[in-house]
Formats: sequence, structure tokens, C-alpha cells
Amino acid sequence: METNKTFTMIKPDAVANGHTGAILDQIIKAGFSVKAMKLTSLSTEKAGQFYAIHKERPFFNDLVKFMTSGPIVAAILEKENAVEDFRKLIGATDPKKAEEGTIRNKFAESIEANAVHGSDSDENAAIEGSFFFSAFERV
Repeated sequence: METNKTFTMIKPDAVANGHTGAILDQIIKAGFSVKAMKLTSLSTEKAGQFYAIHKERPFFNDLVKFMTSGPIVAAILEKENAVEDFRKLIGATDPKKAEEGTIRNKFAESIEANAVHGSDSDENAAIEGSFFFSAFERV
């Protein structure tokens, strides 16, 4: 089921480095509209729940520690073909491999501190959006 919504998180590194406005500007200029947005912080418990899919991976504890290191900006974005278009806009997880002009190419520091999260499927966009916004389908 293809939808026109996706979920993103501007991660603690990008927020701390003052890139929130520039990232949001790039998102809007790419044709996305922001349907919901909030500045928040993740507790260790909430970060663990959000990234539960990675619980058995060796980087899980470092990921949780990183995601609880400062505030994040969570947002629901809307655009036709939202998930696929947003994945293109943010670029590869490794900023050294991210295409020129993508968000991670411009703002990420490393694979770990990669500035933004973007849902990888319509199904995960709904799950992740609902994690932060109780009325995901209505926004």
C-alpha cells in the first residue's frame, strides 16, 4: 500500500550543530510539506523501543546512547511517492557515499552521526510516525 506520507527524525548531531533549519529548508524545497513536527528527547527506554529491530546487533547500545545524547526533531512529511523520494533526498547512510547535495552529504558527520532518519517503507513510515504522533493517519 503506497502512501504519500513518511517519517523523519533530525538526529541529535544535526540538532546540536545547528542544522535543523537548513535541513527543513531543503526538505520543503524538495516539495515535501510538514504535516506534524516536534522537538523532543528520547529516553533510553524509548530509543530502545524505536530501534528494537536492531536489538541483537553489536551497535545497538551505541545507537541508543547516541539517540539519547540530545534533542531530536520528529516530523511527518507528505508528498507524492514520499518514502522513496525522501530516501533519495537524504542519501546513503555513509555520508562519504551519499550523492552530492543530499542531506547526509551536506550535514552528516559519519555513518553513526548521519544527521537524519528516514523511513524505508510505507509500512515503517506508519509505524514510526505513530511512535511519535498518536494521529499519524490523520495528519
